[in-house]
Amino acid sequence: MSTPLADHLRPKTIDEFVGQSHLIGEGKALTLAAQSQNLQSMILWGPPGVGKTTLARILAASSDAHLVELSAVLSGVKDIRDVVTIAKKNREEFDQQTLVFVDEVHRFNKNQQDAFLPHVESGLLIFIGATTENPSFEVNNALLSRATVYVLESLTPEDLAVVLTRGLSHLGVSDYLDEKAKAVIISHADGDARKILNMLEIIISSAKDAKQTLIDEAFILSLMPQVFRLFDKQGDTFYDNISAMHKSVRGSSPDASLYWFKRMLDGGADPLYVGRRMIRMAVEDVGLADPRALNIALDAVSAFERLGSPEGELALAQCVVYLACAPKSNAVYTAYNDVSAFVQKHGSASVPMHLRNAPTTLMKELGHADGYRYSHNDEHGYTPNAQYFPDGLESERFYFPVNRGLEIKIKEKLERLRQLDADDSDAGS
Repeated sequence: MSTPLADHLRPKTIDEFVGQSHLIGEGKALTLAAQSQNLQSMILWGPPGVGKTTLARILAASSDAHLVELSAVLSGVKDIRDVVTIAKKNREEFDQQTLVFVDEVHRFNKNQQDAFLPHVESGLLIFIGATTENPSFEVNNALLSRATVYVLESLTPEDLAVVLTRGLSHLGVSDYLDEKAKAVIISHADGDARKILNMLEIIISSAKDAKQTLIDEAFILSLMPQVFRLFDKQGDTFYDNISAMHKSVRGSSPDASLYWFKRMLDGGADPLYVGRRMIRMAVEDVGLADPRALNIALDAVSAFERLGSPEGELALAQCVVYLACAPKSNAVYTAYNDVSAFVQKHGSASVPMHLRNAPTTLMKELGHADGYRYSHNDEHGYTPNAQYFPDGLESERFYFPVNRGLEIKIKEKLERLRQLDADDSDAGS
């Protein structure tokens, strides 16, 4: 079986490495680590195809350490013990450091991860773990505290263009692709160097079979399946995407909101989940500045449930644009959090007698509802200085409407009612 193009072109030195400019380059952390030959344990966290395995191999080679590679999918505690035996032999017989690289380290359970600890602590092993999952949740704290976490990012289109050029050159077909075709391949690769080289192999092989020496956009699209963007429905990428959408709505950017909305759908998110999040946005971030937002969000979800995909997605798109353009207020959200803390602090204070229910004669005789004033019978439909908090608790203000949208009117009304309270107090003094 022939070696895949991605393996043929795997960088051998730090200077050949493409991408991660925040970590690699003059004076950058991983370049300095490679140059120092004094490696420390680390976790490489990033999406697929950004060079985690390649970096581990480069770092091992730069330090003259003996590299042992494990896959957490296939390895167990016995394999870890075998690595420890090799490391002891390397140190005692060859005075050589051992670097163990664990791919998909998040798949190791706690006991497997713990098996490394004493040997990392003693310096017998340099540990490099690679993961696509957030190490804060997937790597034991004890192991995490002994390793530096480096965050690797998806390759930029410029990085992918470099990788693509190297692939074309290696295959001897640099003049096969026009610029539009290259742009399509880069877009489909979605930040993954391995993916772009695998696609390139398929495209060139198919072009040769078709005796086609000029590859255009149409030819590539006929070969490539629908692109699914980098997305993990259970991991950080999922929550980062929904967070970006929520923050874009809160920031009143309809264009960015639509972009992240489509990214969620493009990545395979359940549209109804996205719809439920928009209902949350309507009450948390728009609130009473525009109460219609909640109805629009509920209607959009209902429309999707009736229409399904793809027709129903337009209703959700309409909703996300409306939410982004609506006036914003988190006054109710803040009030709810504040009153929650207040209730926790003061406990189950008794309901004042004048506010209690009095459906029976006995309850009326016991004083329930005694002294209650029916506000509809008062001027302005409001009873000035009425006490609605429990006896012994000072009245508190939790809700402070903002000067946006409908809350401008709400604020004006509350100020008028407080003025009635003040006038009533002055009249009684």
